[in-house]
Amino acid sequence: MENTTGLRENKKLRTRHRLAATALELFLERGFDAVPVADVAAAAEVSKPTLFRYFPTKEDLLLDRFADHQDEAARIVRERPAGHTPVGAVHAHFLAALAERDPITGLCDHPNVMAFQQLVYSTASLKSRLNRYTELEVELLAAELEAEEVPPLAARLAATHLVAVRHELGRVNWRRIEAGQSAAEAHPAAVADADQAFAMLADGLDKALPAAPAPLISPAAP
Repeated sequence: MENTTGLRENKKLRTRHRLAATALELFLERGFDAVPVADVAAAAEVSKPTLFRYFPTKEDLLLDRFADHQDEAARIVRERPAGHTPVGAVHAHFLAALAERDPITGLCDHPNVMAFQQLVYSTASLKSRLNRYTELEVELLAAELEAEEVPPLAARLAATHLVAVRHELGRVNWRRIEAGQSAAEAHPAAVADADQAFAMLADGLDKALPAAPAPLISPAAP
């Protein structure tokens, strides 16, 4: 029974990936607004109702890959080293992601990533739907901060600012790439922007948010 359940879940995952990959290929080839959902379903060899069981909206076919990052800020804060503030932890993670040219930072000049970013930022319905993913990211981070006994209002405000900075830095970096800079050329300015943005947050938020506690050390056995 357990093996059957695992096979069923693997099949669903493969179908989901096939739908997303097919949709991306069609959207890049013809434009997002020019591709009906029925065409995606037909190309992926599933019915339209089946497609909507996996993706509630047409926009989700493309933006679902952002779902992998929705809990990222919350996870960074939850797993930060002892003594590190939430702002410091998110700052350090963003700098590391810039160095790795993580597409989520906007600082990636791989042709496929550039085509994807261009499609997202040039399509009104995609930008609007992306706001929902951002809202959930804020909710998850605020919940993590509340779990650390930050008052609800302070947690919500801090989460909103931290998430907004990450996204705005990503948009600024993408505009550099779109304007013709390579990721290597844009990297120094991207680092400087990140340092400035997170320093501005730290001036206010670090006074309200706790540093991670030191791990408990069990006493040595006699």
